[in-house]
Amino acid sequence: MRSAESGVAIRAMTAADLAAAAHVWRLAFGTHFGAPEPARFREDMRFIETRFATDPATAFVAERNGRILGSIIGMDWGSMLVLGPLSVDPEYWGQGVARQLVARFLEAADGSGAGLTVLFTFPQSTVHLRLYESFGFVPMFLTPILAKTASGAAGAPGRLYSALPAQERGAALAACGSVAAAVREGLDLRRQVEAVAAQRLGETVLVEHEGRIAGLAICHLGPGSEAGEGVLFVKFAAVRPGAAADFERLLNAVEALAAARGLGRIALGVNTGRRDAYRRLISRGFRAEFMGIAMHRPDETGTLGPDQYVIDDWR
Repeated sequence: MRSAESGVAIRAMTAADLAAAAHVWRLAFGTHFGAPEPARFREDMRFIETRFATDPATAFVAERNGRILGSIIGMDWGSMLVLGPLSVDPEYWGQGVARQLVARFLEAADGSGAGLTVLFTFPQSTVHLRLYESFGFVPMFLTPILAKTASGAAGAPGRLYSALPAQERGAALAACGSVAAAVREGLDLRRQVEAVAAQRLGETVLVEHEGRIAGLAICHLGPGSEAGEGVLFVKFAAVRPGAAADFERLLNAVEALAAARGLGRIALGVNTGRRDAYRRLISRGFRAEFMGIAMHRPDETGTLGPDQYVIDDWR
């Protein structure tokens, strides 16, 4: 797709684009957050590379005369498609590049079969809100990004997917699929579980109750992942709706994993529409570091019900 006015081409991302796209991501978000050296923002973390390796079909770049001006990338979670991150070189802010990238992404989303497209953005930014609202996204509840110092709690971190014998992994993945489908019909995180194992980004924690897998937590660990130095980052975690006790067991297992790996900090995102899940995390000492807002297209609640025990971060 090419804009005749700007000369900007929107095309599928390739592996050859990763270094340039990651540079633009750091520059864009480093500028947004006021980092002293934006181009070196969060060099201990990888977002573009991990998500492209997991699902290259959802990744696009904006290019002009061989220069990467921005990118958009997503996460295919079955019946839910996550948009983000979207990043544009600050030199080209306000010139329509972001709009072209979103339009191309949504073309792919509309043909994917996902019934719901979701994103995380900054509630204080009217520019971001107007951009996404113009494409039919609707603001939902706030999503605070929470963190706490790891407690060093003793105990076993549940079962780890990476430690399962090869012959047991298929059944474990099917059970993870069953948990996700109970949260939302068609929701599927199996690709994320396999990506974390294949890319050595961290661990997927599995907790059991009455002989079956009752919950999963997909965790990135340390530098080179989406977590960063010294951090356990919960990318996604869930138990079945209403299963508060299983949620507590899952959180205990996550804290035990952080202790076992010597990671001093745990970070995660939880939408405040999941009332009890949010309250339970606050009671454990998690505190907001910054705030986002969930936006949905079309206007439906998705996984944001008050009895949903789901942790996810769509940044």
